[in-house]
Amino acid sequence: MSGIARYDEVLGPLRRAYDARADWRDGLTKEPWKVAERRAFRERLAAGARLLEVGAGTGQDAAYFLGEGFDVVATDLSPAMVERCRAKGVEAHVMDLLRLEFPASSFDAVYTMNCLLHVPDRDLPAVLAAIRGLLRPGGLLFLAVWGGAGGAEGPIEGDDHDPPRFFSFRTDERLLAFARASFDVVDFHRVETGDRQWLQSLTLVRPAAGG
Repeated sequence: MSGIARYDEVLGPLRRAYDARADWRDGLTKEPWKVAERRAFRERLAAGARLLEVGAGTGQDAAYFLGEGFDVVATDLSPAMVERCRAKGVEAHVMDLLRLEFPASSFDAVYTMNCLLHVPDRDLPAVLAAIRGLLRPGGLLFLAVWGGAGGAEGPIEGDDHDPPRFFSFRTDERLLAFARASFDVVDFHRVETGDRQWLQSLTLVRPAAGG
């Protein structure tokens, strides 16, 4: 992909890539560190909170939160993924990150795991602002993505999806700067997984005043 990528340019290839691998992804076993991150966010939520999962994939996490007694809605840009969410009893919608069609301030929490790494830097502020607008004041956002020291954007060599997916790997400092433009930071930590990359885990809050 030449030039500066825009989110609308990468949507079509991403949708085709994830539609094609939906069955495979639905059979994956979640890594223990992902389970731990999910559980830690669950413990921050009030009983019965209304939660939106953005980039829900096949709905494994959304189904977990539903089973924990939360009011859950899921979105994904892949129709095949949304079908698998619905098969798990989750209310799910085909939506991309710049067109999250819900009323303003209608969720207590938003959860997104390894989704916003598909958003080019140029459009990440707009995506974070859109998510912020869906949260009630004081609402929480869990955001986790793979980080990278080089800050590279574009397809990666050896991607096992067809067509190859767009990625944006941000330094910790760059990701935090984007986050702080729309949210207050409750927690940031790195999860070292033994690979060359690391997971950047952020829990953010929409400020209760002025927002």
